[in-house]
Amino acid sequence: MFIEILKRTPLWVFVLFFVLLTVGYFQSKKRKISRGKVTLFPFAMIALSFYGVLSAFGVASVGLFSWAVGIAGAVCLGLKIIPQRGVTFSTEELLFSIPGSWFPLALMMAIFFTKFTVGVILSRQLPIANEPVFIGAISLLYGFFSGLFLARAFAIWRCAEHTTKFTSNPSLEGVRKTRGSL
Repeated sequence: MFIEILKRTPLWVFVLFFVLLTVGYFQSKKRKISRGKVTLFPFAMIALSFYGVLSAFGVASVGLFSWAVGIAGAVCLGLKIIPQRGVTFSTEELLFSIPGSWFPLALMMAIFFTKFTVGVILSRQLPIANEPVFIGAISLLYGFFSGLFLARAFAIWRCAEHTTKFTSNPSLEGVRKTRGSL
């Protein structure tokens, strides 16, 4: 049955899978990115997860509510457990220096395989697809996964806020000079 599912899967799904793998791989490497990219990615993921809920389940209140709860829960949890060690912000270049992480790839794969599974269930017209518990659980997952991207962005933004406060505080001038000479 699995082979039959793969045979009936549109080509663009495989292309998307490899694009996500590539994007995730590049996120595993240290890089410099702008505030705009830090902001754009989580909001794009939230928009895509919202679209995923709407395209799979329509405007079902249980789906939309669960999706919103998933985002809120992920942001609250993520702000506590997603440390951004090694993130720095250059006030001269206005760029973040972010160490590599496999976390974004893991999240993208979780979203991809959840969406793929839902697509198979919907295309096979399985009765579970109309169950409120299923709709709520999948919508919660979509919201939670995309909310973790937002939580990660908040953690990165805090690094910039901390750097800006540090570099704009005249009482820390001696500390900055000392750090610069290390």
